[in-house]
Amino acid sequence: MKLTVVGCSGSFPSAGSACSSYLVEADGFRLLLDMGNGALGELQRHVGLYDLDAIFLSHLHADHCIDMCAYFVVRYYRHDGGRPVPIPVYGPEGTEQRLITAHGDTPSDRAMSEVFDFHTLKSGSFEMGPFSVRTEQLCHPVETFGIRVEHGGRTLTYSGDTGACEALDELAYGADLFLCEASFVDGKEDIPDLHLNGREAGEHAARAGAGRLVLTHIPPWTDAARNVADARRAYDGPVELAAPGAVYEI
Repeated sequence: MKLTVVGCSGSFPSAGSACSSYLVEADGFRLLLDMGNGALGELQRHVGLYDLDAIFLSHLHADHCIDMCAYFVVRYYRHDGGRPVPIPVYGPEGTEQRLITAHGDTPSDRAMSEVFDFHTLKSGSFEMGPFSVRTEQLCHPVETFGIRVEHGGRTLTYSGDTGACEALDELAYGADLFLCEASFVDGKEDIPDLHLNGREAGEHAARAGAGRLVLTHIPPWTDAARNVADARRAYDGPVELAAPGAVYEI
């Protein structure tokens, strides 16, 4: 598998990064994990607008899904070649209505479903193109899912947004690469079931026996270097920060 970081800023775009969006590729299949603020522009550096095969939305906060409204325009009003076949979109219950509301004046109540083939996420396992996928509901104020993607004996786990919880350990168990949020700073923010800090991300990686930890979703006002140091104290494996354009072969 090939993982490309499209955007990795938490809560709002930074001067150098769009919000959460990650491209996963294998066997010619392209899966996008989240499409937050600014992601659609950055995505075009890595793949054509009509070359995605599926989209996973971990939850419906704007920094993970709002550019889907712009992507609707791209697909619905395509001016050359005709409207493409609806692309599968996996999201929490109510995804279609949330996007309709966020977009505003769509041509009809069914316009979104003319370009997006919506699938409601539940905890469980299923096949998506060449990938074997497992999703689990995690701890966040809105319904939120983490995802485990397996292909060719290799595993990627993406946390989405979450507080500390046992389900995240299960998703990340033995993962070759664990892409984990670290929005908070240990000792500064302490809000249960909202976000992880660097230490907690490291603890999850250690308990799961993950091979590599990549910290993401760090807001511009958070001390990223502190979060990396805290993660390294809790986890003996390699730790690094996600960066726009970074590519990982898994």
